[in-house]
Formats: sequence, C-alpha cells, structure tokens
Amino acid sequence: MTGLRPSGGFRAGRRPRGDRGVSILEFTGFLPILLLIGMAAIQLGLIGYGVNQAGSGARAAARAASQQGGPPAGVAAGQAAVSGWLDPQVSPEKGAETTTATVVVHVPGVIPLFGGYDVTRRATMPTDD
Repeated sequence: MTGLRPSGGFRAGRRPRGDRGVSILEFTGFLPILLLIGMAAIQLGLIGYGVNQAGSGARAAARAASQQGGPPAGVAAGQAAVSGWLDPQVSPEKGAETTTATVVVHVPGVIPLFGGYDVTRRATMPTDD
C-alpha cells in the first residue's frame, strides 16, 4: 500500500510538469476579449448618458422658448442643461400653438475603430402667449 499515509488518508498525486504556466497563457489570450467587452459596456453607458442629457436639454429649451423668452432663451436654456463636453446643438422652433426644441449631442467613441455617435432628442411644449 504505497498510497496510504500513516494517518490513513491517501497522498495527493504529483502534478504533471507539462502544464505549468498554462493558466497565464489562457488569461493572456482571453484578455483582449475582456477589454473589448469592458469598453463596449462603457460606450453603452456613455450613449445612455448622452440620450438623457439630450432629452433634458430639449425639455429645458422647449420650456424656455415657449414662454416669453422666445428662441434665444431656449438656446441658452438648452445649452445650460447639457454637459458642455457633449457639444450640444440646440434649435427651438416657436409656433402659434406649440414650441418644439431639438437637441443634438455628440457622444465620443471609446472603442478605437469606431467613431462617435450623434444623439437627437425633441421635446414639444404648448406656447404661452
């Protein structure tokens, strides 16, 4: 009985020497995929943030333009409601019944091979005249 210990249990067998370092090679091969998934998650988060900011800017611009301030006040309110690094483009249009504001923001690309994305949101408010 060569496998028994004095305590009665079996000894663990020796590990073969041929598989040393395999786990680091597997990790190194899988690392680019993990980085790509992480960057895609960050990109989706940025796009969601851009959609949220564009919607907030469009509502603020439509609200300000529909009141007595007119389109110049709408542009200022829309740009103030959006983070500056998103480069908001605000264009309110005041009509007789409703005022519609359109905000376009540019979300930068995180993944090197893809460019940025433009996100557009519109909001309509009743005109207060």
